[in-house]
Amino acid sequence: MSLGDVLKEFVSKNNLEKGLDKVHVRDAWNQQMGPAIQKYTTAIKLQGTTLYVQLSSSVLREELSYGKEKIVKMLNEELGKELIEKLVLR
Repeated sequence: MSLGDVLKEFVSKNNLEKGLDKVHVRDAWNQQMGPAIQKYTTAIKLQGTTLYVQLSSSVLREELSYGKEKIVKMLNEELGKELIEKLVLR
């Protein structure tokens, strides 16, 4: 077995996937949205299949709300699985 296989088995046996998914979602958001949007992002929380993103700019929040479906699709592609179904911008 390779080290990667051993780590995957350890993660699945110890039910650590949800915690790792939360970290991966945060990384995917920052990578896909870029430093300009990351600067206004104050909190990212994955709850079930809903991603809650808190933004400090109401103008940016309004602008991003028009492309929610595209953002969800981009993030799921980055994550390599359909983890997010809904995006809530606060």
